[in-house]
Amino acid sequence: MATSTHDSELDARNQAIKIYINGDIVPREQALVSVYDSGFLLGDGVWEGLRLKQGVVYFLEEHLERLYAGALMIGLDIGMSADRLVDELYRLLAANQMVDDVHIRLMVTRGVKSSPFQDPRLSKQGPSIVMIAEHSKVSLDSYRKGIRLHTVAVHRGSPITQDPRLNSHSKLNCIMALNQALVAGADEALMLDPHGFVNTTNSTNFFIVRKGEVWTSTGDYCMNGITREKVIQLCERNGMVARQKNFSLVDAYSAEEAFVTGTFGAQTPVAAIDGRSIGNGGPGPVFQQLRTLYAADVQRYITNADHKVMLPIA
Repeated sequence: MATSTHDSELDARNQAIKIYINGDIVPREQALVSVYDSGFLLGDGVWEGLRLKQGVVYFLEEHLERLYAGALMIGLDIGMSADRLVDELYRLLAANQMVDDVHIRLMVTRGVKSSPFQDPRLSKQGPSIVMIAEHSKVSLDSYRKGIRLHTVAVHRGSPITQDPRLNSHSKLNCIMALNQALVAGADEALMLDPHGFVNTTNSTNFFIVRKGEVWTSTGDYCMNGITREKVIQLCERNGMVARQKNFSLVDAYSAEEAFVTGTFGAQTPVAAIDGRSIGNGGPGPVFQQLRTLYAADVQRYITNADHKVMLPIA
């Protein structure tokens, strides 16, 4: 059975969640946006995926920095300070009485347009800000079994087309890549850069382990994920060699270990690439060490966090 880095346990509470839309917190069935919204019409917007643990949205500063940098890149005025946005986020979490094992999708589009065309000047009502928080406990199946990757024909683009570092709503190239991988019987797509070097997957950052060294791509053609950066930092702080470099499928196929990183699943082992088993086909020792170090890093952040969900008094 196929697995995914975004597999989560089913939670019936998600049918009754409340959703944030432009300052209002409404029941799920009332959470609607206009068909004229820039995000729906054109994928014109930026977003972040966040995790809540023990009442704290961890590594929030890095996510907000990326959100506002992306908005600046596309000329989108979020219309709200980062501090105010944090307050609104925690207001939503409190309204849902959420404290642990929650995934948040924070989305900002250019807003409702007067006509269904590209011109950004047609968005005259200001941005649309939507936050969806769901009870989402990560399934351990992908951790135990690992995921299978398939190298696809869809490559990561150049910054002069659509910069892959931009976390935009326009994800069609990643969806096309994943479709190819699914047809091939894999779980996710392994994507190459424009020069044919191994780059990233359709939704996560990719790492290999060779002779004890941890390798990942240069970062020139992929989303430089928050979890990716945390893993590189953990290597540097704990005497492990981490290299951001070009490498080919030859290196990936013969790696001792491979794994992917992302906000939702943290670190997930790669069992096989293009039908070739990687290492022992499951979690390797370097992966397990980094996963442990990352969990401790998250806990340190939570302990020192300024913000925490304050639940309403019953």
